[in-house]
Amino acid sequence: IDMASESVGGKILFATDDFFAPAENLIKSDSPCYKEHEYTEFGKWMDGWETRRKRIPGHDWCVLRLGIQGVIRGFDVDVSYFMGDYAPRMSIQAANLEEDKLPEIPERGIRTGAAATPEEFEAIAELKSDDWSYLVPMTELKPGNPASGHNYFLANSQQRWTHIRLNIFPDGGIARLRVFGTGQKDWTATDPKEPEDLAAIAFGGVCVGFSNANFGHPNNIIGVGSAKSMVDGWETARRLDRPPILENDENGILLVPGCEWAVFRLAHPGVIRQIEIDTKYFKGNAPDSCKVDGCILTTQEEEDMIKQKWTLPAHRWKPLLPVTKLSPNQSHLFDSLTLEFQDVITHARLIIVPDGGVSRLRLRGFPSSICLLRPWEKPMMKFSVKVGLRANP
Repeated sequence: IDMASESVGGKILFATDDFFAPAENLIKSDSPCYKEHEYTEFGKWMDGWETRRKRIPGHDWCVLRLGIQGVIRGFDVDVSYFMGDYAPRMSIQAANLEEDKLPEIPERGIRTGAAATPEEFEAIAELKSDDWSYLVPMTELKPGNPASGHNYFLANSQQRWTHIRLNIFPDGGIARLRVFGTGQKDWTATDPKEPEDLAAIAFGGVCVGFSNANFGHPNNIIGVGSAKSMVDGWETARRLDRPPILENDENGILLVPGCEWAVFRLAHPGVIRQIEIDTKYFKGNAPDSCKVDGCILTTQEEEDMIKQKWTLPAHRWKPLLPVTKLSPNQSHLFDSLTLEFQDVITHARLIIVPDGGVSRLRLRGFPSSICLLRPWEKPMMKFSVKVGLRANP
């Protein structure tokens, strides 16, 4: 997951200079583009962060708050289209800061053509970002071809991070910064009486398999906040095995042979109490019906299932929601069958029939004491199953 993207709430807090193009471009969710004949009053229009040619001591840098806070696995420093003016070197630092202890940092507003003010430098200095941990030391960047200048770096850290400092040496341009990783929630801070969305991408939920993602990846449907448009959901291609003439059963469910599916690893094993399936924006392409199942898998079993394209024996899946009719452009709330069965699960599978699009999936419930992940993947604290709930043997 790109933890820094503006689409998940990433935000630029500070940049030393934004003369040619503002640092906010770094975290755009779309790929960079190039407009050959477009100029601003400050120079060539560029889709990235580009500072002026530095004529004073020092180097340029910016600070951003991650939209999804958690464990960072790696970075993509993309200098696409910055052929003669890319930053020749960079480094990346990170910190884990408590939100309620952060200083008040001035809103940036429109920044093109501007440099940081003394007041902004004074405010950002309280973060002491010079002392943050280095995840990538000073490293040379390579431009690649005009449209593809990706520079990938692994991050060897298991800590939780909330903020990033990107340093460029001494100046120049970068098109995009992608911060890849997984969300990590502090489960000790949750209210044991309030159900949590155990599939949320912000907490560490992730799609680990799917049948089709022609128009949008299933990770989108466990994303942050409400969907902004159809592009912010999971949408499959139209299945080619649809009958020439469609028919319903007595319950109004389409009689078709095929389906599409996506499997999600929960952010924390738990008991699902409520299921929300939102088809907002999918007005002419929502699924006819859906079904949700759950199971318990160890890390090794998950790895085996990924290799086997999720051919998990049918008896391993426990029903959370039976086959249910869906409506276009509507949020649907359902009680989970675990209200009756009280089963703990680690993975959930959403099946849509025959195809179509979903904007959001929420699986609300309570974290359990079962944890089958590797030791370094375990959350900060194990919860006990609530009274009256039981785990599968």
